[in-house]
Amino acid sequence: MLLHENTLVSLDLLEKEFVCNLSACKGACCVEGDSGAPLEESEIEIIANNLEEIKPFMEAAALKLLEAKGFYEKDTDGDLVTNCLNGKECIFAITENGVYRCSIEKANEAGKIDFKKPVSCHLYPVRISKTGDYDAVNFSKWEICSPACELGASLKVPVYKFLKDSLIRRFGEEWYEGLDEIAKEYAMR
Repeated sequence: MLLHENTLVSLDLLEKEFVCNLSACKGACCVEGDSGAPLEESEIEIIANNLEEIKPFMEAAALKLLEAKGFYEKDTDGDLVTNCLNGKECIFAITENGVYRCSIEKANEAGKIDFKKPVSCHLYPVRISKTGDYDAVNFSKWEICSPACELGASLKVPVYKFLKDSLIRRFGEEWYEGLDEIAKEYAMR
């Protein structure tokens, strides 16, 4: 781990390589896992305020779940997460040609809303957790992302570079530029 501003950043972000490979994984991160996508408290209101624009992009079973239980819950750890269908698919997951995508992101791409998707999804496979006063920024290596790691290695794209937009969204441009400088110094060792 390296200390960067108010974060503890795993060296994996600099050392490991990653480029999302949807044609291989089919968007499995929208389906696999112990619970739904982590949500920040501020995202609850944003999503709630945009639900009418998101609904046309959602699947029928998800709309039924939305009506019955809403779009989020607290998981067994007490964290806010999206609800899931049958303990699997995120309520916002949709399938297109056998690949899972996000209905929130589809609404954004269609110009219906300004919100892209939950930052935890935008950052994936990076996960953020609190460690004292710091945000720990970790690469979550998972078997479903093996094709993305292989593609990243073939293209020589470090995790932090692949996730540039999402890291800037979460931590800001200055933070990202600082991390990039650290990565360049680290590579010269």
